[in-house]
Amino acid sequence: MKLTSTILALSMAVAAGSIAASAGAQSAAEASGPASPTGVHGGDTDGAFINARSFSEPDGEKLYRRVCAGCHMPDAKGAQGAGMYPALAGNQNLASGDYAVYVVLKGMHGMPGVGRMMTDAQVAEVVNYVRTHFGNKYRDKVTAAQVSAVR
Repeated sequence: MKLTSTILALSMAVAAGSIAASAGAQSAAEASGPASPTGVHGGDTDGAFINARSFSEPDGEKLYRRVCAGCHMPDAKGAQGAGMYPALAGNQNLASGDYAVYVVLKGMHGMPGVGRMMTDAQVAEVVNYVRTHFGNKYRDKVTAAQVSAVR
């Protein structure tokens, strides 16, 4: 049990470090000069960050692919290895939009609160995307106002 907790803590630290490293690279790029004429900052060739603390993806699918799929997998079936990343596909916990919002904002069981780097609208978009894809059929939409209330 203690070994499992240690492994989970290490995997969480690696994931958080990866996000921080990406954000740090973006900060360095912003400090080095203005953005290119295409609007893409140097060091961030695909425009993932608006700045060191904000994702720029405009919709839930792109946010899922950028932020969530690295751990929960592109098919949302989860993974086990250095840590346990639960499946979001067919996940009955997602029946509650409020639960999903809370987890994205605050984190849970080793998952960092990645919603800190998203606007209320982005959190609502990614939660709604996951709740309506991957075998999930929850059609009641989460709103930015609901996200704001949890934040």
